[in-house]
Amino acid sequence: MLEDNQKPLKNSKYKGYQADLLPKTKRQQTWGTFNYFTLWMGSVHNVPNYVAVGGFFFLGIAPQYIMLAIFFSSILIAGMMILNGKAGSKYGIPFAMSLRASYGEKGALIPGILRGCIAAIMWYGLQTYTGSLALLILIGKIWPTFLSLGGDFQFLGITMPGLIAFTIFWSLNLMIGLGGGAILNKFTALLNPLIYVLFGGMTIWALNIGGGLSEILAYIPQQISKEYAPLIIFFMIINANLAVWAAPGVSASDFTQHAKSFKSQAFGQFAGLVLSYGLFAFSSVTILAGASIHYGVDTWNILDIVTKWDHLAATAFATLVLLLTTISTNATGNIIPAGYQLAATFPKKISYKQGVLIASIISFLICPWKLMENQASIYTFLEIIGGILGPVLGVMLAHYFVAIKQTLVLDKLYVTKGTTGYYQSGINWLALSITFVSTVLSFTGKIIPSLSILSGFSWMIGSVSAFVLYSFSILIFKSSTNIRRK
Repeated sequence: MLEDNQKPLKNSKYKGYQADLLPKTKRQQTWGTFNYFTLWMGSVHNVPNYVAVGGFFFLGIAPQYIMLAIFFSSILIAGMMILNGKAGSKYGIPFAMSLRASYGEKGALIPGILRGCIAAIMWYGLQTYTGSLALLILIGKIWPTFLSLGGDFQFLGITMPGLIAFTIFWSLNLMIGLGGGAILNKFTALLNPLIYVLFGGMTIWALNIGGGLSEILAYIPQQISKEYAPLIIFFMIINANLAVWAAPGVSASDFTQHAKSFKSQAFGQFAGLVLSYGLFAFSSVTILAGASIHYGVDTWNILDIVTKWDHLAATAFATLVLLLTTISTNATGNIIPAGYQLAATFPKKISYKQGVLIASIISFLICPWKLMENQASIYTFLEIIGGILGPVLGVMLAHYFVAIKQTLVLDKLYVTKGTTGYYQSGINWLALSITFVSTVLSFTGKIIPSLSILSGFSWMIGSVSAFVLYSFSILIFKSSTNIRRK
């Protein structure tokens, strides 16, 4: 039997919305605990995350404290994903509609486009290009003459072999994206055992070549920064890990909308993320420190380690798994959210699959290999996008749990326009205003040089300040409304 708030699939008053944006029925909510347990493992064990751990070593904190900070952050990440995904699992709605509940029909376009279109498509292209570099290495190992195809020919700055590798990897990402959550679940179920085989094996290898666990825990990089105290660095690491999940955290409903129940997504995500990050904390530190000790040089990129191996089969297997984790990360964090957001932006004209195709084409046309030539501009852009996603998450959580007390009226979400409650002409001006204020607060360290230390806590500052400010404002709004009624 369907719940009352899940009948609109056949209701004419919801006419004009693509089926991808409509609430899922109980029959359509088929994901159980195991689906969520395996969902994010590829997003934990990937190249960018290992590079980030290498950066943590540079901060000058002991390896065991890096492990502890990473593990502690996993609990907070799981909490963020579970709580912001609750509306999705309860009402079966995707992120685009959950965002509309917080910001209004028109107001949701601004944060939605920033997260689901601009940031997602930019990351889509960059992740695809980074993965294609690994694919190029693999092809070069198997077929060395491939690397010289085309001679000096270049297409907008990329060589013929590079363009071929990028196109192949781009196509694989597109196919997974078009398949949506159903294909992604099958893909991750196949990938996750391979992740444990690869990184478990590499961890044992690193312990052997690094002289054992005691030597690895005593490892100190050749170059370290002594700018901050260990306790500050500890929380900077936590903030960095949370910031990596800022985008998936905001759009968690894109995945929890398929959940059989809140318990299934909550228990599955918590167990999966905490276990994955617990293993990642140990394996990443062990692999990078062990390889650095063995090779006598600080090694922070796991691809650098793999390319030094002489055994072709081992190199091929490791590279293949890393490619698959990149696809998994790209699908969950970029491709699927972009598809849903484009469909929500143009609900009468674009479906989810059409949105994925459009996002994929744009990710190719922006020539991400050209963007990689100027890393300073890329990081500045992504820092701005990341700075606003923390406040967006804070507003969404405050609106759902404080303002509307976990109760959505789908008729108003999909149909009602005009001025109602906190909204005026389809815009929640309070939500947008607080998002702006909290974004400014999150960049305080950049704005005021004397407070530069706050730059390492931008996501925390933005999300917490937005939650507190919005909750406080809502309580005042309700109080003043009650007084006027009396």
